[in-house]
Amino acid sequence: MNREVFHLFQNIGVPGLILLLVIALIIFGPSKLPELGRAVGSTLKEFKKSTRELVSDDAPVKKEEK
Repeated sequence: MNREVFHLFQNIGVPGLILLLVIALIIFGPSKLPELGRAVGSTLKEFKKSTRELVSDDAPVKKEEK
């Protein structure tokens, strides 16, 4: 099921993104969208940082095994 969800989001395109933005604007209102954008941005930043740390932690282990 995880692959199906990823495949669905892979083919959204520009019209789909515009539709999602309009729906978010209707649901949350214009005053909440900047706050939601900052929250999503900080979450993605933390996720990227964590994945980089995990990858860098694993890299020396692979070199030692060879």
